[in-house]
Amino acid sequence: MAIERTLSMIKPDAVAKNVIGEIYSRFEKAGLRIVAAKMQQLSVEQAAKFYEVHSERPFYQELIDFMTSGPVMIQVLEGENAIALNRELMGATFPKDAEAGSIRADFCDADGDQGENAVHGSDAAETAADEIPFFFSAEELCARLR
Repeated sequence: MAIERTLSMIKPDAVAKNVIGEIYSRFEKAGLRIVAAKMQQLSVEQAAKFYEVHSERPFYQELIDFMTSGPVMIQVLEGENAIALNRELMGATFPKDAEAGSIRADFCDADGDQGENAVHGSDAAETAADEIPFFFSAEELCARLR
């Protein structure tokens, strides 16, 4: 199995619910290590660039408005098959479809929309390779030697 790194973000809805620690605990209990982390208030420009891939979609402006509505917690997770494992922990994109025990099932309103779904995670190694340096310099990534 490959050791990977993936970008993870706790979105404004989950930050507002004060469940950062509970979400971090799930990452760690699953065997993922946090190798970088910071809280940040995204600017409209940052959110627009980060979610540029969705710019032609009808929900794009709503997503930008939501992602700039409050601070986010951004982290880089590392571990064996970190990308797939993080996506499993997050659950389905739509909270109403998320499996019981997943982050989205436990911390989202099941009737809520797709955007307010508590967490973001890279969906592939190529995406992670673009997303991690969007928020973190190489110097900010800390090897977990112990």
